[in-house]
Amino acid sequence: MIHYEGVLIAAAAILIIGMFHPIVIKTEYYFGKEAWPVFMILGVLCTAASLFTDNQAVGAATAITGAAFLWSIRELFEQEERVKKGWWPENPAKNRCIRKRVKESADKVK
Repeated sequence: MIHYEGVLIAAAAILIIGMFHPIVIKTEYYFGKEAWPVFMILGVLCTAASLFTDNQAVGAATAITGAAFLWSIRELFEQEERVKKGWWPENPAKNRCIRKRVKESADKVK
């Protein structure tokens, strides 16, 4: 009997990892690296959920998604560096919001 689960899991891994490339870019563009806690929570939830699935392929895909969320935390920080180097476009609206938050925080300290 032929088992297709391995091939399905490999295909899911390629698709999931491929989806996270634009997710990281868009997240950094609109929210910056400050979004990393969301990735941490989703990564832990997906990884934990994979432990409770009966289907091996679904469990593997859920675990891969969790790992992709967790790996994307590092990628968010690296994406910020790529933007600083000029390799990716910078979102001017995001910078205004960040500068405003920094100014407000500095005003509170005074």
